Amino acid sequence: MSQFPLGLKRSAAMVILRHDQQFLLLKRAKMPNKGMYVPVGGKLDPFEDPYTAAKREAYEETGIRVEQLKYAGVLIESSPTAYNWQCNIYVADIPYQEPPFCDEGELSWITYEQIPDIPTPPTDWVIYQYLMRGQVFAFNAILDVHLNLLSMYDEIAGEMVWEKK
Repeated sequence: MSQFPLGLKRSAAMVILRHDQQFLLLKRAKMPNKGMYVPVGGKLDPFEDPYTAAKREAYEETGIRVEQLKYAGVLIESSPTAYNWQCNIYVADIPYQEPPFCDEGELSWITYEQIPDIPTPPTDWVIYQYLMRGQVFAFNAILDVHLNLLSMYDEIAGEMVWEKK
């Protein structure tokens, strides 16, 4: 199998599992984003559409079958490293349940208010703010070689939503 070309975007889908103002997030056990809290998700399989991938990934990582997903937006991440992604992000409202086992890390319910105080990827706080407003997004995030966020632009609103000072 040939190696994935450096710098080419990988396609992924993520599902933000929500109950009221709580999110079932995964504290990742491996790279990328090891030790950070992220929604469940992963790479698209060959010939798979993002919606189907999101449902599959949610089930594979949590055992939870989500029947209906709502499109939240897209996040494009560009860096001068192998970390380059196009990620379709969905939200699924689910009943509260004890966090299930996940072989990708530890699942925990995190309240919206807790998110700024836990380790998350640099793009995620803005995503949760948009999600809570019900605002669809198309984010273009630029990262440096160390994967520090340099800027994040919302292409729908036509405005910079985060910029390194």
